[in-house]
Amino acid sequence: MKLFELLEGVDYKLLQGNNPEINRIEIDSRKVESGDVFICIEGFETDGHNFALSAVKAGAASIIVSKDVEPMNDVTIIKVSDTRAAMSLMASNLYGRPAKNYPLLGVTGTNGKTSSTYFLESILSYCGIRAGLIGTVATKVGDEPVKTKFATSTTPDPVELQQIFKEMFNMGAEAVVMEVSSHALELKKMEGLKFSVSVFTNLTRDHLDLHGTMENYARAKAKLFEISDTSVINMDDDYGGFMKSYACSKVLTYSINKPSDLQAFNVVCESGGVSFDLKIDNETINFEIPIPGRFTVYNALGVIGAALAYGISPEVIRGALKSLKGVPGRIQSIANDRGIGVFVDYSHTPDSLENILTSVREFAEGKVIVVFGCGGDRDKEKRPMMGEIAARLSDYAVITSDNPRREDPDTIIDEVEAGVRRHDTAYIKLADRREAIKHAISIANKGDCVVIAGKGHENYQVFADKTIHFDDAEEAAEVLKGR
Repeated sequence: MKLFELLEGVDYKLLQGNNPEINRIEIDSRKVESGDVFICIEGFETDGHNFALSAVKAGAASIIVSKDVEPMNDVTIIKVSDTRAAMSLMASNLYGRPAKNYPLLGVTGTNGKTSSTYFLESILSYCGIRAGLIGTVATKVGDEPVKTKFATSTTPDPVELQQIFKEMFNMGAEAVVMEVSSHALELKKMEGLKFSVSVFTNLTRDHLDLHGTMENYARAKAKLFEISDTSVINMDDDYGGFMKSYACSKVLTYSINKPSDLQAFNVVCESGGVSFDLKIDNETINFEIPIPGRFTVYNALGVIGAALAYGISPEVIRGALKSLKGVPGRIQSIANDRGIGVFVDYSHTPDSLENILTSVREFAEGKVIVVFGCGGDRDKEKRPMMGEIAARLSDYAVITSDNPRREDPDTIIDEVEAGVRRHDTAYIKLADRREAIKHAISIANKGDCVVIAGKGHENYQVFADKTIHFDDAEEAAEVLKGR
């Protein structure tokens, strides 16, 4: 593709050169090959502008900059105001703007993104719509995984994202449901995209290592509703009104407590799932979802709003939700014949940990035992907060490692312990996560519930010097077999 064609929709200035043929988009100078365009991204630790000359020596046909650089021979230099935004638009052009081929449905929020996208994808599939899913746990169309050569994340980087969109179109996707992270919105990964429907789940403390303040975090999330035809907003959340103020088109609100367009009543939460009534077009409809937890009611309300906005009938939505299967790593029950409730959950923020423990407490017949930790190289202030929540809402807490990354696991555990000690709850510190899970299950009796929180669907554990295979669900199942 010619460079100027690749730059369609980008506001740019040609500093030198012509209109070369471009093979690929690259942001790592070490990976540049002949004919590539190298985009100089200002990262958190390095600045791509410092590697422009290296990229040219490696064969780059063009470089995209937002700062002045030294003149270089035999290369086209393009200047833009924001190289991240330019990269997203260029990636879309490179793959033929594939997202124009189907509606996009997005979900953003601190908690509930993965469950909500799974729910919404299930509703579409129930209707016979072949839907793509992009998110933390899986990237797929129907039951077929989408294969890319890139490493995936909650919301993939622009080049990968556009490649996925193109592959999903080739696989026959008629709609795409995706998690939209605050990182993606802040770092301009969504530039040039338009969403048919977007859902706001909630906003609680997380990712302050990137955003700095809750206000910045909220503004990053709110950007999604500026590019959505319909915004579905949780008005029970403290930031619901804030998100609503950013919506540029139609708004549909939902809640349990506050007045809204979709306000649930007669809410029942049991170990086998939840049920609630909802008035839609002056008709009261009862919804049943076979996944426990009050947060499941909120997730369901958000996707009901999205599905209604998409044009799906309430009765069809009701049938789809009633037949839902569980989401990997989200209040995932580990089967056993011991009469113990063992649940693996991704809850790794103060709010999500409080939600899962409160929900399990509602149906636990005996003690609630929690295994949890906090990740390294992340917001340290939430560590004692999570410790306090675990101690307050459980009968016994096992503090362990999550993904310590470059930090010392014992130091992280000590910082969590400071919060646990605010209550009289019994606890133990076991840095070895395998031993922690084994210990929690070994002391559980019939009627007790063990919550293994923090990693959910993840099948790895990250240390300073290595990454190992580790799956909470597998570990719990092994312990239960040999208990």
